[in-house]
Amino acid sequence: MTDPVAERIQSHPKYLELKRERNRFGWLLTVLMLFVYYGYIALIAFNKPFLAQPTGNGVTTLGVPLGFGVIVFTIVITGIYVRRANGRYDALTQAILKDAAR
Repeated sequence: MTDPVAERIQSHPKYLELKRERNRFGWLLTVLMLFVYYGYIALIAFNKPFLAQPTGNGVTTLGVPLGFGVIVFTIVITGIYVRRANGRYDALTQAILKDAAR
């Protein structure tokens, strides 16, 4: 036995749009994150002299701000996803639920 409301939701055009948009955006952010993270790891593995360059007169090397940049990038793309989810995805979800309740 299947739930008729669930069937209506799963066949709703806005649900299919939501699913397609969310998957596409999720994969885009995943690819970006993998590129940034593994790019940094590749620098560590294959170009240590580049990361070991001092950034000024102190002891901080270029690897420290780049590593910090990876962390900041992660926070930024998380914020971008949350903003999209709370705006676009929630609006589509509400429209779907409103139409499915009829």
